[in-house]
Amino acid sequence: MKWWKAVIAGVLFLGAAAITAGGLKERPPPTVEVQVAKARKGTITRTITGAGKVQAATTVKISSNLSGDLVELAVKDGDRVTKGQVLGKLDRRRFEATVNQARASQNAAKSDIQVSDVEAQRTAAEYKRVEGLVDKGLASAAELDQSRAAKETAEARLAGARQRYEQATAVYDEAANNLSKTTLVSPIDGNVIELSREVGERVRGSDFSEDVVMTIAALSAMEVKIEVGEHEVVHLKPGQPAEVTVDALEGESFQGSVVEIAQKALIKNQGTEAEVTTFPVTVALESRPPGVLPGMSAEVRISSETHNDAVLVPIQAVTVRSEKLLPDYKPPVEGGGLTAKRKTESMAKVVFVVDADNKAQVRRVRTGIASDTELEVLEGLQEGDRIVEGPYRTLSKELNQGDAVREPQQGGPGGPKGGNKS
Repeated sequence: MKWWKAVIAGVLFLGAAAITAGGLKERPPPTVEVQVAKARKGTITRTITGAGKVQAATTVKISSNLSGDLVELAVKDGDRVTKGQVLGKLDRRRFEATVNQARASQNAAKSDIQVSDVEAQRTAAEYKRVEGLVDKGLASAAELDQSRAAKETAEARLAGARQRYEQATAVYDEAANNLSKTTLVSPIDGNVIELSREVGERVRGSDFSEDVVMTIAALSAMEVKIEVGEHEVVHLKPGQPAEVTVDALEGESFQGSVVEIAQKALIKNQGTEAEVTTFPVTVALESRPPGVLPGMSAEVRISSETHNDAVLVPIQAVTVRSEKLLPDYKPPVEGGGLTAKRKTESMAKVVFVVDADNKAQVRRVRTGIASDTELEVLEGLQEGDRIVEGPYRTLSKELNQGDAVREPQQGGPGGPKGGNKS
């Protein structure tokens, strides 16, 4: 009876020892589920986007330098007008009276010239007659001086009459010019986009402030003005192609180009943490899109730079890691004196490359331009390298050098089940 008890005790001992050894045995770390993509070669374009409003390339506000009652409007809102077309009229009566008065003054000054000219000719002839008598000894020197003074006085009166005529002519020209301004004409070909006054209202003209009667826009040439950040405007140049989409016209896009880049920045919330610096950029449309009106919202995509045969990766595949955590990190050599500590930790752009053993290897990269979905890699990757592109949290914080990774199974929960072929 004792021997079989000893056998049972030995078996139990060996089982306990095996369980203990299995528990103490180092287990391989769990694999991390990631999404994997391949670096590829292709064409990438740097795209700069912005939102703005459609507006006419040329917009003119029609106002008057004169004050008066608006007695006629020849156009309606939305009407097509041509250069020189009559748009409206102010009350002309006061200005017509001023023109008549100025014309009368001009005519009176002209008559004065004629009278003064006759007198000048008479005194000149008298001076010559007296001068001849003096030569013959029939007139005295005093009579000659008196005749010369009369001649010079008549000539001065003629000169004064001519100057008064020039002054009256200038007054008449000004009055006639003011009279012409009572008729409002279009300076451009375009469309009336706004009427600000009605017939019977008082228009208050001034050289210091405008009283707008209507606004005309040349709708044949349309443009969009957007604001671009200071880090993006350095990549823009006049003539670069752009694609414009209008919110009101879904599914349609229109071609344009950059025509103007402002040289002065717009600074919002200056001096605060929310300070933003932008530059206005104007994009002209090649032609007016049917149905597009000034004031409509639009989005602009400017193609500023294109690279061909570039190594491309999904933009989310590039993340950052501390320089100290990189395999090729070399600590700086301290000098003999005191060295100042860096206030911020140095970071580097990296990607995680999946090797043949399905392990993530961190690799430093140098990037180039970016599109909406892809990023150009200038150094650190080759075409065909398998890289981790997600999930975001795993890639940005959790994944480390040497971690074992696996791709999600196609037939997992919630996914399509394998084995069926259509």
